[in-house]
Amino acid sequence: MANALLLIVWHSRTRTAEALASSAFEGAGDDACMVRARDCNPQDILEAEGYLFACPENLATMSGEMKEMFDRCYYPVLGRIEGRPYATIISAGSDGEGAQKQLDRIARGWRLKRVAEPWIHNTDAQTPEEILAVKQVTERETDRARELGEGLAEGLRSGIF
Repeated sequence: MANALLLIVWHSRTRTAEALASSAFEGAGDDACMVRARDCNPQDILEAEGYLFACPENLATMSGEMKEMFDRCYYPVLGRIEGRPYATIISAGSDGEGAQKQLDRIARGWRLKRVAEPWIHNTDAQTPEEILAVKQVTERETDRARELGEGLAEGLRSGIF
C-alpha cells in the first residue's frame, strides 16, 4: 500500500459494500487506498491516518473475511493508532446492528474516534435468493458514499480529525 491518508478496507459477497467502498474511494481521490480485507495487513493500518471499514452483515455479525482481518491486525497495531478517525458502512438485508456493534467494539479497543454517523445500507433482502443475489446500488447511495470519502479525506488533509 502506498502511504495514504485514508485506508478503505472492504469485503463484499454481493457487491454492495464493494460498490459503496469504491464510490468512497473515488470521492477521496489520491488521498485514499482501497484494500480488500483479506489483503489488508497491520502495516497498511499503521501507515494510514484514518479508516473507512465497509462490509456486509452476515448472520447478525460482520462478514467473516472482515472479522479475520481484524483478528490478524488487531494486536500488531494495538497501542499504536489511538485517536485516529474512522467511519463505517454496513450492508445488511435487515437491520445491520449486530455487525455495526461488533465493528464499533473493535474500534473502541483500538481507541479510534468515530467521525461520521454509522451507515447501515439496508437492502431489504429476506429470501435466500435475494440475499445471495448481486445487488445494484442506487446513484443516490453511490453519491452519498462518494461524499463520505471526500469528507473523510478532506478532514484528514485539513487536520479536522
